[in-house]
Amino acid sequence: MAAGRDTSRTQALASESDRVQAWVGELAVSADCGRLIADCAAAFGGLDLLVNNAGIYVPATAEETTDRVWQETLAVNLSVPFYLCRAALPLLRARKGAIVNIASNWGLGAGQRAVAYCASKGGLVLLSKALTVDHAAEGIRINAICPGDVDTPMLFRDAVARGFDREAVLRESAASTRSGRVTTPEEVAGLVAYLASPEAAQINGEAILMDGGSMAGAGA
Repeated sequence: MAAGRDTSRTQALASESDRVQAWVGELAVSADCGRLIADCAAAFGGLDLLVNNAGIYVPATAEETTDRVWQETLAVNLSVPFYLCRAALPLLRARKGAIVNIASNWGLGAGQRAVAYCASKGGLVLLSKALTVDHAAEGIRINAICPGDVDTPMLFRDAVARGFDREAVLRESAASTRSGRVTTPEEVAGLVAYLASPEAAQINGEAILMDGGSMAGAGA
């Protein structure tokens, strides 16, 4: 089930496969998160995997960060995953399921003008670990993927607003990696699928970097 507040985007995702159902709601409201989990269980007979993938990023230092930006960033990037995880735990316990939270390499090491984003993604990493401490013995696995730049609309939104074109953004982002390119959505999806599989049964409570080696020399 694909969920979001944007009706057109969510329905577009669902239209790509007859196995995907669209669900539209305001996930910043905890009751809506509970409703989504319940609707998903009703539609599919249970829940095996929760992937928290929504995220927002507004470039700003602390002094540039308004109350609204701070609150919205933490709501989308941290509170919504918490609400969904909390609602999903009973169903995942019954099926020995998994949670994969999409965090960021900036949840492990800070970036410039990203104070709210870094705080929210750092919180998501530790939320994943805390859930593991509490629920691993129940057969639930919770991991965080920490990508660097990924070729998605969020990468380009601010840069295009500042007058950069897409190819320039890709070149700049690729130059910051050791692999020489940005990560693709398909690569992130592949790691999600692996972490949800039986082959990853012993991987729990991990924050897995997926940033083309960008942070390999951090602290060295």
